[in-house]
Amino acid sequence: MSTGHPGHPGHPGRDDLGAEVALDGPAARVVSLVPSLTEALVSARREAVVGATDWCTHPADLDAHGVTRVRGTKNPDLAAIRALSPDVVVANKEENRELDVRRLRESGVAVWVTDISTVPEAVGSMQRLLAALGWTPPAWLAEADRLWCGPLPPVTRRVVVPIWRDPWLVVGSDTFTSDLLRRLGWQNVVREERYPTLDLADVDGAGADVVLLPDEPYVFTADDGPEAFERTPTELVSGRLITWYGPSLVEAASLRG
Repeated sequence: MSTGHPGHPGHPGRDDLGAEVALDGPAARVVSLVPSLTEALVSARREAVVGATDWCTHPADLDAHGVTRVRGTKNPDLAAIRALSPDVVVANKEENRELDVRRLRESGVAVWVTDISTVPEAVGSMQRLLAALGWTPPAWLAEADRLWCGPLPPVTRRVVVPIWRDPWLVVGSDTFTSDLLRRLGWQNVVREERYPTLDLADVDGAGADVVLLPDEPYVFTADDGPEAFERTPTELVSGRLITWYGPSLVEAASLRG
């Protein structure tokens, strides 16, 4: 994968949306508003991650290392973020609101926004971000590149992936998760883009070999989810492994069996 054009001290790099983000040197204070990116950034330079959202659950010892919580991905505490005096805030186009990004920038806070829809994009985006931060890439990033960024394998089964129930929201075609599943050899049968809402009968009758039930954002369990499906077998799966882009990508390769 290409690393793109890294940022240099005092000179702007460009985030995934093309915005210029100037840093005065290697970033020493970073706030992450994206759970996947929090885990990835901590793996590269733990002491530099000073703020994260309430949804940032990995690694599990963030609080023990003094990371300040700044509320959620959709309602971050902007005053708390500014009080941390970050060199840069890391956000994502899908997970965070443009309004919050704009307000932070208007108050003089640098914000780097990622935009991810495939696994290779995630790897390349992380390479560019780390270069802009002036950080050494962790070993897992090269391993993720090797594991995920080659030719697509043959399709071995067809899947549908609900992420919420009542109403039933499912993973659509134009998503990171759909691309990751395809790179496992699993074809997402839902062709609508992003995260469409479907009737339960349509999910059950979508023609999938299996319904994958992740434990986030909705926490599907053995007692909550499988009982709804009469026609299609179900499997519980870690939401982190199929929706996060970070060190979990190396672990997610084990889903190939």
